[in-house]
Amino acid sequence: MSEVSTFRLYLLRVMYLIIAVGLGITIWPGILSPPPNLSHMATVVRSVLSAVALLALLGVRYPLKMLPLLFFELLWKTIWVLVFGLPLWRGQQLDANTRETLKACLMGVVLVPLVLPWGYVARHYLRVPGDQWGARRASGSEASARLAK
Repeated sequence: MSEVSTFRLYLLRVMYLIIAVGLGITIWPGILSPPPNLSHMATVVRSVLSAVALLALLGVRYPLKMLPLLFFELLWKTIWVLVFGLPLWRGQQLDANTRETLKACLMGVVLVPLVLPWGYVARHYLRVPGDQWGARRASGSEASARLAK
């Protein structure tokens, strides 16, 4: 039996599709036909978000392999809400664009944790040892086998 239920895999696929379609509608028109005089940071943000949209499409096919993309989505949206959105909201300084960004980020902060397979995340990202940092030394028998080839 699979580590993650079919239902959870479909939830993940829907989340990736929401990200891809949402960014496709909002970001890709400005990528395909960029407005003149964009600030440097606006070009960087559009490029990063267009890459996220393309990777989200890959997540539709490989929902578990692309989980780090959902981690990224959850983290950047949580940081934006806590550091920028909520202070502006508390200070009653939200303009229309910032209010829309706050709503979109809050949706991500709520929905992404609901679809993540937390047991799988714990087993495959938190409990396993990290990859080694240096080159692995071959034992004497492994070195002899390589020399013999």
